[in-house]
Amino acid sequence: MQYVEVAVSVPVGLNQTFHYRVPANLSGQVSRFSRVEVPFAGRLVQGFVLGFSDPPNLKMIKDVKRVVEKQAYLNEELFQLAQWMVQRYLCSIGDALQTIAGSPAGAARVKERVIVAIDGIDGDDKLTGLVRAPKQRRALEVALASPGLKKSELAELAEVSTPVIDALLAKGLLQEVESYKKIMPDPPPRQESLQLTPEQLTVVNQLVNAINSPNPSAWLLHGVTGSGKTEVYLRAIEHTLNLGRQAIVLVPEISLTPQMVERFRSRFGDAVALLHSALSNGEKYAEKDRIRTGQAMVVLGARSAIFAPTPKLGLIIIDEEHESSYKQDESPKYHAREVALQRAALNQGVVLLGSATPAIESYCRARPGGPYGLLTMTQRIDQRPLPRVQIVDMRQELAGGNTGIFSLALQRALAQRLARQEKSILFLNRRGFASIVVCRQCGQVMKCPHCDISLTLHHDGILRCHYCGHRTANPRVCPSCGGKAIRSFGVGTQRVEEEVRRLFPDCQVLRMDADTTSRKGSHQKLLDEFSRGGGQILIGTQMIAKGLDIPQVTLVGVISADVTLHMPDFRSAERTFQLLTQVAGRAGRGEKSGEVIIQTYDPEHFSILTARNHDFLSFYHKEMTHRKALKYPPFSHLIKILFSGLNEADVIAAAEWWQDKLTAIKHECGGQEIEILGPAPAGIPKIKDRWRWQLVIKGPDSREIRNVARIALAQAGIRFKQVAVSIDVDPVSL
Repeated sequence: MQYVEVAVSVPVGLNQTFHYRVPANLSGQVSRFSRVEVPFAGRLVQGFVLGFSDPPNLKMIKDVKRVVEKQAYLNEELFQLAQWMVQRYLCSIGDALQTIAGSPAGAARVKERVIVAIDGIDGDDKLTGLVRAPKQRRALEVALASPGLKKSELAELAEVSTPVIDALLAKGLLQEVESYKKIMPDPPPRQESLQLTPEQLTVVNQLVNAINSPNPSAWLLHGVTGSGKTEVYLRAIEHTLNLGRQAIVLVPEISLTPQMVERFRSRFGDAVALLHSALSNGEKYAEKDRIRTGQAMVVLGARSAIFAPTPKLGLIIIDEEHESSYKQDESPKYHAREVALQRAALNQGVVLLGSATPAIESYCRARPGGPYGLLTMTQRIDQRPLPRVQIVDMRQELAGGNTGIFSLALQRALAQRLARQEKSILFLNRRGFASIVVCRQCGQVMKCPHCDISLTLHHDGILRCHYCGHRTANPRVCPSCGGKAIRSFGVGTQRVEEEVRRLFPDCQVLRMDADTTSRKGSHQKLLDEFSRGGGQILIGTQMIAKGLDIPQVTLVGVISADVTLHMPDFRSAERTFQLLTQVAGRAGRGEKSGEVIIQTYDPEHFSILTARNHDFLSFYHKEMTHRKALKYPPFSHLIKILFSGLNEADVIAAAEWWQDKLTAIKHECGGQEIEILGPAPAGIPKIKDRWRWQLVIKGPDSREIRNVARIALAQAGIRFKQVAVSIDVDPVSL
């Protein structure tokens, strides 16, 4: 009998594995890294075979039930990566492997039968032999020129019937084979490399030297918006491919960057594979197969594409590296940036992080003596100026009698652009019509019954919860006191759209937020409509701040810069600066200069003032002063532990037990500088009927605080069965 060691993808000890017997009917189907289904705690779960073992010393041993995938998309390098993730993110080895391998999918759903010529066929000789069969000759000519067509497609293109194709198959001149269906249409015509600016050339030369080196390295490319970072990426990839190695390129959200996808495919054609959440499991399977076999040498995707099964990885690029979307929300809560650095170390590769507004931690690592090399580009392409930025104090607008959403300066600027037939973008990081609905008699705020968060009023009169999806009609009377003084406050994108239509009734307005982009392909459709003349003003949330390059846009208006500024989080100033700088960078990317108008009730805040001046370095130094005083990253490391359950008393009891245990462990380990903050209710105390409390471990040494958390996790075991415990190492938000 064969016995296997299986890592199950359920909550167990960090490196805990289990032994199973391979029944005779599955013998020969199971190998290292097979994905199997096994019985576990009264149910069937999936896991990964780590290897074969001697008969374990157990009274009862269960059988493997079935093989889900004979060979999941794992290899030795990715297994080493999984082992590193266990130590780094305090997750089980099964969860790490599940995250890397992704969901299983059979190839049948994405395969089709296509026609190709027989290998080694001499086209001229065979065509000469078909002189007396002109239809067959024509069909063979088309098949030789366009291999990979389905039988019906070949017949249609050659203008013959399918029996003609069957005759060529019978003669052995053509064969029908299985092939993956194309996920993308044929690539656009090849786009030649652009002429590099002196700054781009310097950066590319440094990267070429790094890629040629046998040692792994990491580089931060700090380039202002519009400085041509994408062309630098393309040149670095070209050099990597010339060395026979593969490249992975991560973008914050693939559906928001259609321009980048087209640019990559116009340069590298079908050698580009896409990996992102909008693909079906079968489509991901097909793309991973192309990557593993080397048919696809360039992988372009969102966060999870960092786990692409590249056998010859040489370069990893992370565009807009500061984006919080590179952090995974569910266990294991990995950060793609850290995973990229580890993969580069395992493959002697290069990591390139690009941003106009780098994360504070990243820029700190790129300072002299740090682990990153620093590359800078300070000029826009063709010496185009950065947009002029005007700050409008909304307190003065209010004092002057303007109670509307738009300042007088923004109204004038919009009118000027409409008159000149130029495009404008209005940015507000809040969707809906109004942010809260309140009874003015008793002060009752309309909240979600399942989440401790206020409901958002939408234009159709429906109150919606943006966390669980709960919907209810906007009440006419207060459910608490019966009063009729129900009023809405705050501004959302729908309200902005309504106000624009009121001020400029003949204007073509488009809105881009989570409500208008829920369907597949809707981002692309809206952006195409806006860029090709179908809209004069685009209103949107933070999704319009990422990667848009529309030369006709000369005005960007930020409706309220304060939405992210005063959140109770130590990164709020950093997020505000990044968001304002990024959205401002959408203006003036063509021949005409750009203008940005930022509306705020806090015009003296340093993040807004430095964003006005496009001055990252001043922001960095001021923010570092605040972080150092409060001992927040990069001057410390954090672990957030979140407790959630249906019974609040159980949740509090679990959180308090962990606090006591962590405090005792830190003293035993001599971690005098480690702080245990909390427990306290989470920022949103209840979501989907589950109560949420959290505590934070804070300390100067990452290994020390992870060790304290690891010991507590082992001692907790299954003590609190009704409470879910989620560990977030280096959280991007508190």
